[in-house]
Amino acid sequence: MIRLLDKKVLLLIATLMMLSVVVSQATHIRAGEIVARRISSSTLTYRFSVIGYTDTGSTVLFGSGDIDFGDGVNVNLGENAESNQTILLGDEVAYNVFTITHTFQGNGRYVVRYNEQNRNAGVVNMSSSVDTPFYIETEISIDPIFGINNTPVFLVPPIDKGAEGAIFLHNPGAYDSDGDSLSYHLKIPQQFFDREVNGYKEPNDPSFYTNYLEGNQERDGPPTFSIDSINGDLTWDAPGLMGEYNVAFEVREWRKLDDQWFNIGSVTRDMQIIIEETDNNPPEIIQPMEICVEAGETIEEIIIATDPDGDPLTLEVFGGPLQSFINPATFSPDPPTVQPTPAQIAFRWETTCDHIRERPYEVQIKAKDEPPLGTRLVDFKTWLIRVVAPAPTGLVTNKLSGRRVELNWDMYTCGNADKIEIWRRVDSFDIVAEDCVVGMPANAGYELIDVVNNSNLAGQQVTNYIDDNEGTGLAPGANYCYRIVAQFPAPAGGESYVSEEACAQIGVEAPVVLNVDVLQTSEANGEIYVRWEEPFDLDPVLFPGPYTYDVVRYEGLSGLANGDTVALGITNREFTDTGLNTDQLPYHYLIHAYQNDGTYIDSSFPASSVRLKATTDVKSIMIEWEALVPWSNVMDSLPYHRVWRDNVDDFFPDQLMLIDSVEVTVDGFRYIDDGSHNGVALSDETMYRYYVETKGSYGNPSLSSYDPLLNKSQILSAQPNDTIPPCTPVDFAFDDSFDCQTFLSTRGCDFDQFENLLEWNQDGASQCDNDINSYNIYFSDEDTAEELPFLANVEGTSYLHEGLSSFKGCYEITSVDRSGNESERSARICHDNCPFIKMPNVFTPNGDGVNDTFTPFWDQVLTGGSEGGSGGIPDFDNADCPRFVLAVNFTVFDRTGGVLFTYNSEDDRPAESDPGILIMWDGKNKNGRMLESGVYYFSLEVTFDALDPDESVKNYKGWVNIIR
Repeated sequence: MIRLLDKKVLLLIATLMMLSVVVSQATHIRAGEIVARRISSSTLTYRFSVIGYTDTGSTVLFGSGDIDFGDGVNVNLGENAESNQTILLGDEVAYNVFTITHTFQGNGRYVVRYNEQNRNAGVVNMSSSVDTPFYIETEISIDPIFGINNTPVFLVPPIDKGAEGAIFLHNPGAYDSDGDSLSYHLKIPQQFFDREVNGYKEPNDPSFYTNYLEGNQERDGPPTFSIDSINGDLTWDAPGLMGEYNVAFEVREWRKLDDQWFNIGSVTRDMQIIIEETDNNPPEIIQPMEICVEAGETIEEIIIATDPDGDPLTLEVFGGPLQSFINPATFSPDPPTVQPTPAQIAFRWETTCDHIRERPYEVQIKAKDEPPLGTRLVDFKTWLIRVVAPAPTGLVTNKLSGRRVELNWDMYTCGNADKIEIWRRVDSFDIVAEDCVVGMPANAGYELIDVVNNSNLAGQQVTNYIDDNEGTGLAPGANYCYRIVAQFPAPAGGESYVSEEACAQIGVEAPVVLNVDVLQTSEANGEIYVRWEEPFDLDPVLFPGPYTYDVVRYEGLSGLANGDTVALGITNREFTDTGLNTDQLPYHYLIHAYQNDGTYIDSSFPASSVRLKATTDVKSIMIEWEALVPWSNVMDSLPYHRVWRDNVDDFFPDQLMLIDSVEVTVDGFRYIDDGSHNGVALSDETMYRYYVETKGSYGNPSLSSYDPLLNKSQILSAQPNDTIPPCTPVDFAFDDSFDCQTFLSTRGCDFDQFENLLEWNQDGASQCDNDINSYNIYFSDEDTAEELPFLANVEGTSYLHEGLSSFKGCYEITSVDRSGNESERSARICHDNCPFIKMPNVFTPNGDGVNDTFTPFWDQVLTGGSEGGSGGIPDFDNADCPRFVLAVNFTVFDRTGGVLFTYNSEDDRPAESDPGILIMWDGKNKNGRMLESGVYYFSLEVTFDALDPDESVKNYKGWVNIIR
C-alpha cells in the first residue's frame, strides 16, 4: 500500500514543490539507445539510428556528441547525420532520432558507441551526474556464417514515472525483425567505453530506504530490482526515495546455427526513472492468456484494464505483430484514447504463413492512469502469441521393387517453407496433435531419415521422395510408417505440425530376425539366442525349399566388417551362440538364406542385442538401453519394457526380480532406480545388478503370432555414488603386422582410402576397478603439445579408424566404467606416413603420346597436362608411386648451371582442385622453346605430408636425358 499524506492540501503543495525541483534539475537526456539495420547485401553497409529521449524543458539539443563505429572511424553525430527528427511524446519528454550510414571494410565484431556531455544533474544513484557523460553502445557481429542481421528495436519509450512504495514496471518492447532470440541483462551505466559511471548504486540500495527490510510494496520484505531475462520486464519493487535514478540494461541477440546458440550482438538502453511521492495507485491489466494459432487463423482479443482508484486510463499495445510488413496486427481505438475504467482495447491479427516463426511474438500491453492530481502510474503485461505452421497433407505411400517405398504428398500450403523432414518408424503409432506441439514429438519412435528441399532449382515444390534406406533396401517383413514435417528457414525458423501417417508393408522375401536375446552374461561364456522366420512370401516354384541358413555374427551394435560365420548351412530357424563376451560387448547378427540347391536368395536385416549402460548418482542409478533392430521397440500396443534387479528380497539377495516397468512411449529407454518402487533406498555400499526386457513388433499381421518380440539385455552391475575410475588400457598399439610401404606396394598411385587399426587390452591387475563399459579414443593428425581432441567412444578392444586422408596421426585412449568414470589417458602413440617420390632419367617429348612429359613415376599414361591418365601401364611397380606429396618445386639447369625451366606446384598448378605434383614438363624452356636432345640437370624440392614438420621438406638432385 502506498504511503498516504494525511491532507490533500499538503499533497498538492509537496507535489508542486517536487515538480519544480525536478524541472529545475532536468537539463537534458533522459534515455537513449542505438539500433542498426543492414541496408545492403553486397556491402557491409549499415544505417544506425541514434535515439535520445530528452526533457522538453531543457534548451540543450540532443545530438552534439560523437559516434564511434568501432573500426577506427569517429565522427560528430549532428554534423554527419543523414537526417534527424524530434517528436513530442508528452510528459515533458521528446523523442529524438539521428540516422547515419556507415560501411565497414571487413567482417568482425564492432562496438558502436555514442557519448554526449552531460547527464541530468541530481541523479541520486551516481556521483556528479551533471559532470558525467551520457554513453550508449550497440554491438554488431558481421560474419557470413550468420547471414545478414539487424539489431532489435525498442518499441516502448522509457517515459513513465514511478512512486515511492509502489512497484515500478518497464518493458522496452524489444522486437527483432529477423526472429532472433533475445535475452535481457542489467548492467551498470557507463560514461565511456569500458568505464562505468562513478559511485553507482543499485536503485534498491539500502541507503535509499528508511526501513530496508520492509522496502517492497507489500512491506513484507526487502526491495528488489531485476529484469526478466526472457520477457524483458524491468521490475523495481519498490522505490524508497523520491528523485531521479539512472539504470541500464542490455538486450542480447542469439541465433541458432547447427543446434548451437551464438551471441551475434546487443543493444544497450540507458534510462532515467523519476520517482515521485503520491497517493495514486497504479492500474491493473487483466493478463490475456498465451495463445497459439495456426497460420491463416485470425486472432481477435479484447484487452481490459482497471484502476483501483477509478481513474480514467489510456491503454496501449506494442510488439512485433504490429510491426509486420505483411498483414500487421491492428488495435482499436487507434490512436489510444483516455477511457473511463474499465478501459479496453480490441486487438486483431489476420495471420499468414509469413508470420510463422519458432519463437512466440511478444505483445507489450501498457495501461497508464490519469489521476486528477499527482503522478500518473503504469502497469505492464507481456502477452505471448505463437504462430505455427499447418501440417503437410496428402501423404501416401507406394511400394517399389528392391524393398523401396515412394512417398507422395500435396503441395505444401506455405510456400515459404524451406525443407521437408522425412520421418520413419516400424509399425503404426498414433499421434494426437496438441496445440503448439509442432514437429515430431519425442519418444514416438520415429527416426529422421532425411531432410529435403521444399522447392527445386526451378522454384517448383517438391512433393515426392523415395526411401531406399541409403541404398541398402528396407527390412523384410517390416510395416514402415512415415510422417513429414515442414521446416522454415533460419533465423526465424519454425516447424509445422506433423502430417498424418502413411504406411507400407515390406514383403517377407528374406529371413526376418525375431530375437537377439542375451541368455547368459559373461566375459567368456556369454550366450545369445537368435531366432528368425523363413522368407515365406517367396514364390516356392522360383525359390524351392527347404531353405538353409548361415548365421554371421559381428561385434558392436552395427557395422558389417569382420564378421564371423558361426553357423553354416543349418535348416533350423534358431541358433544359440556361445562363448561370447556379453559382459562387455553387444553383438549383431545377419542371416543368409539359400534355396535347396545352395543358390543364395537374400539376407536378413541386421539385428543387435540389447545393450544396457548405467550412470550412478548419490542413492540412485540411471540405466539406459539401446538396440539397433529392424522391428520397433516403441509400440502403442506394447509400451512397457520391464526392469529386473537383485537385492530386492532379503532372503534371496542374489535373485533378480521384476521391480518396475517403463512406458517407453513417454519416458524413452531410460529408468532411474532410487528405490521408490518398494520404498527402500539404495545403499552406496551395495553393488546392484540389472537387466531389461524389451517388447517389440514388426507391425505385420503375418508375423503377429510372434508378438511381442521379447529380448533381454546383458546383466549390468552398478553401484550408487561410484567415483572410482578404472585403470588405463594397456598394450595400446597399432596393428603390428602393418607395414606402410608393403601395404601401398599393392595399391594404385591414386589410392586414398586410408585407415588405422588400433588394438589394446584391459588392465587385469587386481587393484583395478574394471567395471568397464567402453573406451574413449582421442586423435589428432598432428603431434601437438595440447590434449588430443575426442574421436570416438567404442566398445571392445579394437577400433578401425576409417576415412582418413593419410596414415599420420597420434592417438590416446581411456577406459570408461559403467558409472561414467574415466581413467587417465594412455601414453600417446603416433603413426607416420611413408613418403616417397621417384623420378625417371629419360623421356621422349616427340608428340607420339608415349612418355611425352617428364613426371614422377605414375601407373597411368598421363596426357593433357593434368593428373590422371587414359590407361594403365603394364607391369608397373606400384612401389614407385609418389606417396604423400603435398607440393613440388622443380628446376631444370643446363650444363653451366643456367636455369632453363621452373615449376612450382603451389603457383603453377593447372586447377585449384589439382595439386599439380606431377610436374608434366614437356621439354621446353621457360620461353616455350623446345630444348635439344641431351642431358639436363634438375633439382627437386618436395614437401611431404609428414607428422614431423621438420622432416616434411626433402631436396633431390638428378639428371634427365631428352631423346627425340
